[in-house]
Amino acid sequence: MKRIFLTLLLQCVVFWGFAQFTLKGTVKTEKGERLVGANLMLSNGFNGTTTDVNGAYQFKNLKTGVYQLAVTFIGYEKQIKEVKLTGDQTLDVALKQDNILAEEVLVSATRVKEKTPVAFATVENSEIRANNMGQDIPYLLGLTPSFVTTSDAGTGVGYTNFRIRGTDLNRINVTVNGIPMNDAESHGTWWVDIPDLASSTDNIQVQRGVGTSTNGAAAFGATINLQTTTISKEAFAEYSSSAGSFGTLKNSVGVGTGLLKGKFTFDARLSKVSSDGFIDRASSDLKSFFVSGGYFTDKTILKLNVFSGLEDTYQAWNGVPSVRLNNDLAGMQRYADHYLYSQKQVDEMISSNNRTYNLYTYPNQVDYYQQDHYQLLFSHQFSPELSLNANGFYTKGKGYYEEYKNEQKLADYLITPPVIGSETITNSDLIRRKWLDNDFYGVTFSINRKQATSDFTFGGGYNVYDGNHFGKVIWARNAGDSEMNHEWYRGTGLKKDFNVFAKYNYELAENLNLFADFQYRKIDYSITGLDDDLRDLTQKHNFEFFNPKVGLYYQLSEKQNVYINFARANREPNRANYVDADPKGKQPTFETLNDFELGYKYNSSRLALGVNAYFMSYLNQLILTGEINDVGAPIMTNVDNSYRAGLELMAGMKLTTKLKWDVNLTLSQNKIKDFTDYVDDWDNGGQIATKLGTTDLAFSPDVIANSQLSWMAAKGLNVSLQSYSVSKQYIDNTSSNDRKLNGYFLNNLKFTYHVTQKFAKEFNLHLMVNNLFDTQYENNAWVYSYVYEGQRWAMDGYFPQAGINFMVGLNVKF
Repeated sequence: MKRIFLTLLLQCVVFWGFAQFTLKGTVKTEKGERLVGANLMLSNGFNGTTTDVNGAYQFKNLKTGVYQLAVTFIGYEKQIKEVKLTGDQTLDVALKQDNILAEEVLVSATRVKEKTPVAFATVENSEIRANNMGQDIPYLLGLTPSFVTTSDAGTGVGYTNFRIRGTDLNRINVTVNGIPMNDAESHGTWWVDIPDLASSTDNIQVQRGVGTSTNGAAAFGATINLQTTTISKEAFAEYSSSAGSFGTLKNSVGVGTGLLKGKFTFDARLSKVSSDGFIDRASSDLKSFFVSGGYFTDKTILKLNVFSGLEDTYQAWNGVPSVRLNNDLAGMQRYADHYLYSQKQVDEMISSNNRTYNLYTYPNQVDYYQQDHYQLLFSHQFSPELSLNANGFYTKGKGYYEEYKNEQKLADYLITPPVIGSETITNSDLIRRKWLDNDFYGVTFSINRKQATSDFTFGGGYNVYDGNHFGKVIWARNAGDSEMNHEWYRGTGLKKDFNVFAKYNYELAENLNLFADFQYRKIDYSITGLDDDLRDLTQKHNFEFFNPKVGLYYQLSEKQNVYINFARANREPNRANYVDADPKGKQPTFETLNDFELGYKYNSSRLALGVNAYFMSYLNQLILTGEINDVGAPIMTNVDNSYRAGLELMAGMKLTTKLKWDVNLTLSQNKIKDFTDYVDDWDNGGQIATKLGTTDLAFSPDVIANSQLSWMAAKGLNVSLQSYSVSKQYIDNTSSNDRKLNGYFLNNLKFTYHVTQKFAKEFNLHLMVNNLFDTQYENNAWVYSYVYEGQRWAMDGYFPQAGINFMVGLNVKF
């Protein structure tokens, strides 16, 4: 009898451990009105759903345990319920109307929403705060799929960049609160100009592929959408400090009034980041502030953001020649023999460290730039179904980079050669500054109507960019008749960009949604004046683009969904493409990307899986082929046919109650069909063309893997191992192993300790060990090839990254 009882007891225990239960219910207002589309998330972080047309929700196949259920709906207070699940359970939730409209409406027009067939990842505020120790935003996004970071100075401070699926930042759309951030002419986003913006960022959404329609530059492979700090109803003060290797130091202080009289808020943040850099003399001195004031009611938000960055960065743009990296003495001497460097520069290179060498030695060889942003954001909710956003913005940028130049022809600077005695001095050492002074302003808007079975957004924007490019000689050894700050060239760029889009997500049938997104974009761009080589740049270009996107999203079950999507993007050439083009040759034209995506997601209480396949087919992609213009400068050329095809695998696993693993892997092919390589022929003049057939796109690794293993080691102590693996990358489009970046496997170890203190709301200590195993690697490079004395040679620059290094940090919030 006892044996039978024990057997039954054991079966009950086993049944109890493996039983799967259902949690269901409704979400309504306090008045009993159903809320359609309310968001519900269980504390395991993997299970989420929305309410249906009846305001009902359901979670299936849950294990016994204690859960935290978070329920949110725009215009209502967030509610968190503790659920002790021991069987099937019904839980009805009544949300109280908030007297403050949620700020997520400000970015809703450009964000991926529920049941949208787009590949994306969102980095939340908690993760941003945990990793923000002075490095730029690219390094805070490094664990998202298909993401590879770069740093000129080797430390993640100063000039940093990234690529997604091999796509460079000049092709990635970036917005802050839906406001365009890309430079309208270069299409680039320079994170060094907005240092420590992360300290004023609430969350960041990364859309891979073409994504959904947005404002500003073309989303030609990915979209980065930042939302700045949202409302704090309570007053606060916060101090953050980090210090570490290479003289890296970050200090940030922030304050907020909380909600005053139930309607007004004011927040401010001041930051300073500095670093000596890993590369010789590659120092950074960065300052920034962020100020925000807002007026909030239950239906309206009016918010003014003002933020600014000032950067003073020593140039490390040239990289380290491969001959210096490899300790090739004969190769270094070749730089002098082939007139690439002076003999003095070669001697300095030979005597330098092979991984930290910097060509530049002039003390003030700096990049100095200030960028000021003004954003006026307005949102009004007419009803739970209908809302309006209208925003205005102005960005002011002004600065220069300074260079010491040896033996320059004075005539090239419009300086009359001086005559000393009987000798005419035609050349001189000089110091020059190349300036950029620009104004960028415009408006964006969106109208959103959300109903039981559909979600419709109509939006767009108009912006104007007015830029001045000019150069000044501030000193010359033989100045002739030139005055102080002698100006030798001035050019302008005027660009007007209009876009309008409509997005419609419709429930075709139970669990099946159709997504359609259509954008019209019109661009008028004119360039006038002279370039730095005194060529006349006058030209005009006009474009009209239609960018359609359509897809299906199907909910297979409570835990599983699949989607398929097609999207087209068109991108106009940037200023450099036009300015560098040979005026007598073929002119650059716009690029077209057709993006096909197919995905699957699975979410349970302990496991989240994602698979996304993509095929990105390019027509007329602009790439470097080695071709040059009439004055010998490299140009980008349209190629007929190229593509990126890949598979992205994502997983999040709750291995135990204290151990969690997040990992992603990208496998891809990135090809150009019928590629022709051009190399300068120093022996005979002109260029040598070689047909190479199908080759690999530069800077496009076949394998990218990112991982974070997090362990709650003790109460308040979290330990994370972050790992990054990138396969080899070619640094030009020839698929030559002579011109490549070697693959690397990098590990960082992070400790975070949450100290319980009565005097502070938060007291956190951080320790980050970067490059734990002291791996020697480079993550970026450039190359110029030429033929001399019948042999192909290269002049290049690689960007070595720091070995093992440390950062310690403190965050206190009152």
